[in-house]
Amino acid sequence: MKMTGAKALVKSLENEGVKHIFGYPGGRLISVHHELHESKKIQHLLMRHEQVAAHAADAYARATGKVGVCMATSGPGATNLVTGIANAYMDSIPMVAITAQVGSMDIGTDAFQEADITGITLPIVKHSYLVKDATEIPRIVKEAFFIASTGRPGPVLIDLPSDMSMSQIEYDPDPEMSLPGYKPTFKGNNRQVKAAAKMILASQRPVIYAGGGVILSNAAPELTKLAHVTRIPTTTTLMGKGAIPEDDELSLGMLGMHGTAYANHAISNSDLIIAIGARFDDRVTGKLSTFAPHAKYIHIDVDPAEIGKNVKVDVPIVGDAKQIVAALVKEIKDDMAKLEKLPWAPWHDQIVAWKKKHPLTYKSEGELLPQYVIEQIYEATKNLDAVITTGVGQHQMWAAQFVKTLKPRTFISSGGLGTMGFGVPSALGAQVGRPEAVVFDIDGDGSFQMVSQDMATATAYDLPINICILNNQWLGMVRQWQELFWDKRYAYTDLTPGMPDFMKLAEAYGAQGIRITKPAEVMPAIKRAIKSKRPCILEFVITGEQGVFPMVPPGKGLQDMIYEQPEPQKGGS
Repeated sequence: MKMTGAKALVKSLENEGVKHIFGYPGGRLISVHHELHESKKIQHLLMRHEQVAAHAADAYARATGKVGVCMATSGPGATNLVTGIANAYMDSIPMVAITAQVGSMDIGTDAFQEADITGITLPIVKHSYLVKDATEIPRIVKEAFFIASTGRPGPVLIDLPSDMSMSQIEYDPDPEMSLPGYKPTFKGNNRQVKAAAKMILASQRPVIYAGGGVILSNAAPELTKLAHVTRIPTTTTLMGKGAIPEDDELSLGMLGMHGTAYANHAISNSDLIIAIGARFDDRVTGKLSTFAPHAKYIHIDVDPAEIGKNVKVDVPIVGDAKQIVAALVKEIKDDMAKLEKLPWAPWHDQIVAWKKKHPLTYKSEGELLPQYVIEQIYEATKNLDAVITTGVGQHQMWAAQFVKTLKPRTFISSGGLGTMGFGVPSALGAQVGRPEAVVFDIDGDGSFQMVSQDMATATAYDLPINICILNNQWLGMVRQWQELFWDKRYAYTDLTPGMPDFMKLAEAYGAQGIRITKPAEVMPAIKRAIKSKRPCILEFVITGEQGVFPMVPPGKGLQDMIYEQPEPQKGGS
């Protein structure tokens, strides 16, 4: 069957089961968009910025488990994808980014809107392709989706010169892949699994530390079963929220810089850490030399490069978390059943004591506090099919603390890159991927303003996302650091000058707008937004002086937590 490269690209995407593409057109991409317009299987969603397209594709993948797809034209269109590609790379999200390129003969001549996007993105993609022969398009697409979604997932870039999209080719609907050097390990070594089980049974103060790899490999049921069979307390990273229901008695919530105090105490005093799909990020470990000083390590990860990178591991197991955790449960459950009493019962008692001494809480004197708002969002959505997304900043950490994530793929946030502006696009992507879900974006006034133009996307496609802006008129997290560590010199963090009227902004985009200033107004506003089934901006006018606590100061260990908001000092500027 003869067709253009552009049509071959679209048919190949259809063959991969693609239903949605997030993109923005341009001159070098017209031929592809022409063919997309004819497709009966793929919906192209016109975003208002390419970065938003990349973030939406990222969140679509997180919410559905499928590969997200974004598309942009050459030059500035492609470079506007870079932040979104980097975000997906840092969090190991399966995504295919398709960019247009100048004609093959013009590459290297500084032609209009030329950018070496394969070179620019080299450190932040799992793999990339520059199409040099249009007949290879079907094979490249097939390989790109396979690479993006297997092993340690990640973004793959396809750069398509304009003459390749216009070339006539004989279309091959089922091309052979050629990936001789790509052989990810899935099944763990049985001897190492047995060694891990033996080490667990010999421990006295074990902790399971679960990361985003558990979510990505769909291993949450196996992880929860391991925790229940062994009765081992379990903490997660920001990316791992939902790996175990956070209302489970064995859940310690999130650990790290803004994790629960009891999770950090448990890690710091443990004698065995069972790390699954986690990479010992600095936001988790704090000062690495003081991290879990008494612990041995079992580390399960699909990426061998992560094992031993930051900590010395006693039992490494390379492979897919779902398969390995299931094997570990099978190996250990009979031995656990034979035990007359739990060897780590005193450890449970100690953790219960820490939970009582250091609960997640906040002081309220009648004003509208962000923690209360987030608790109410959780209460309103916990029994619904709901997805919570966030921007980046204080609101993100409050959300991580006060939203109890009960299922995997229902809490979506930017982890490794910490990208402000992630909230709105992630809500869009999650809503497209899960149209029946109630989607709430917990956002900040600074983070929201980076991407506010894409409220137009929400109204254009009738996506009933609920954007909850915690408006404290500050770049809150930076302000908090300035207060605690920089002598209260609030340099360039005050957003008051030029602060928009968010209600008028909502009206301008055809969305519903609700402003909330009192605690009593919070739940009625949330319920009204859910019931309306329209795009909605909820502006919560909160106090600007609230901090996120507990907090591990930068450069300190988990043992050095600041537990609560310091009392205001007289004479502070």
